[in-house]
Amino acid sequence: MIKSSLCKDLNIKYPIFQGGMAWIADGKLAAAVSNAGGLGIISAMNADSGYISEQIDIARSLTNEPFGVNIMLMSRYAGEVAKIIAQKKVNVVTTGAGNPKKYMPLFNASHIPVIPVVASTAMAKIMERSGAYAVIAEGQEAGGHIGDLTTMALIPQVCDAVNIPVIAAGGIGDGRGMAAALMLGACGVQLGTAFLVAKECSVHPNYKKMILKAGDISTVATGMRFGGNTCRCLKNSFSRDFIKAEYSPDATAQSVASHGLKAFKNAAVNGDVKGGNFLAGQISGLINHEATAKEIIDNLMEHTVELLKGANKWIE
Repeated sequence: MIKSSLCKDLNIKYPIFQGGMAWIADGKLAAAVSNAGGLGIISAMNADSGYISEQIDIARSLTNEPFGVNIMLMSRYAGEVAKIIAQKKVNVVTTGAGNPKKYMPLFNASHIPVIPVVASTAMAKIMERSGAYAVIAEGQEAGGHIGDLTTMALIPQVCDAVNIPVIAAGGIGDGRGMAAALMLGACGVQLGTAFLVAKECSVHPNYKKMILKAGDISTVATGMRFGGNTCRCLKNSFSRDFIKAEYSPDATAQSVASHGLKAFKNAAVNGDVKGGNFLAGQISGLINHEATAKEIIDNLMEHTVELLKGANKWIE
């Protein structure tokens, strides 16, 4: 058994979070992960409070275990989504794309711990001062929007910089990754790409097929030229066209950002293998079969414990 303050504080069996992936992380997947002992997370993405309310109700109909909601703070619906989360007393909130400070009084009044995603020690410190219970430190190996630092470099520096729990994310897909994260100082891990192939995940079958066929160099980072919107995804016609448009002489930050609009949904919902933006982490090459959320988590925990118990082989 892995000892972690996260398990006691959040009332979960294992210190494993499921990432809040837009158009993918719904109430059904969140419930499956929570039932398996982890912390399932519903993605609020850019949806309104009606959608989030529905997904929370779906999750509650499928599990009695704690689960969370991820708020994209740049969304125009962030305020109304925050109110719904507080009203329905969701167990945990994770946040991205901004500072959740303005919503802290609301969440504190409802006793909901807030865990922002960060990509630097500076952001981790800001979140700690804002009242966050913990931070998810995410390296550039992750799928979706990413920062500059790798997980190996980021995690120990964030752990040294703050006094709150740190959850490691980015490039973690098996027990080796989780064991390494714990040794770097993290209290737990967050996985996104690994849960894309969960049998309970409702993402389009073409998405799953692309993950299962991916190798170690099957992803690419787009949006790097202008910064602030860098995104890791699988290589396909869309990503190649995006990079070509990004580095064209007349490109602007606005034109590049607009190029990717609706492409996430086109991948996750429509399964458009050419025109969709298939967000995925560099760990994709390790994922080679579909499994239930319980099987994914059980295998991850067994492998992690096995490795940590055998770590004394390196010591004379």
